Amino acid sequence: MKLQFSKAALHDLVRLREFIAVNNPAAAGRVSKRMRAAVNSLLHTPQIGRPVDNLPGEIRELIFGRYVVRYEVREDVLSILRIWHGKENR
Repeated sequence: MKLQFSKAALHDLVRLREFIAVNNPAAAGRVSKRMRAAVNSLLHTPQIGRPVDNLPGEIRELIFGRYVVRYEVREDVLSILRIWHGKENR
């Protein structure tokens, strides 16, 4: 399965890392590493996330720790759509 990130998801990754790094650069690195591991786990088990109602296609969310990864599964492509902290207003 091929992994791709939307422009918005890439922006989310940068934004989250920069936000955390302001107060704790080491924590920013740890969170980034955990995010990569969570996203990579989806390549092996893409159905693990819960389905998101009221959106077209097969849109799912994976919640890990305090973060949410919204993604879409299409044939042989896993598209990461957005990533945010659970306390953000989404």
